[in-house]
Amino acid sequence: MTKIDIEALCQERGLRITEPRRVIARVVSNADDHPDVDELHRRVREVDPGISIATVYRTMSLFVEAGIVERHDFGEHKARYEPAGDDHHDHLIDVETGNVVEFFDEELEELQKRIAKRLGYDLVDHRMELYGKRKAKA
Repeated sequence: MTKIDIEALCQERGLRITEPRRVIARVVSNADDHPDVDELHRRVREVDPGISIATVYRTMSLFVEAGIVERHDFGEHKARYEPAGDDHHDHLIDVETGNVVEFFDEELEELQKRIAKRLGYDLVDHRMELYGKRKAKA
């Protein structure tokens, strides 16, 4: 996962950067996973205990609306977030642990284009989520 400077993107897009937003932007930028709001709030409070969960919710909504952050629903009834980037990738979600593995497979990308074409479409975008369990070791 390529690190994205969310704070810089906010400035580029003309969003007002308050101190709580700055802290939240840095926490999201430094995340190596796909945290939900509760986890983001926990991490943000390590930096600034005065930031409320409501502020985290509002800020994440603002970041999503501005196209800076992507919101995912991996079937857990809670949104998870990652910085929006130019590098396309898909997700494999471990249904036992909730861990999210990002992957890119050129062969799979080509197959999706061929399927769309066969059905009479030009593929303009897609999102793939695979759900699985780790194989038991023999």
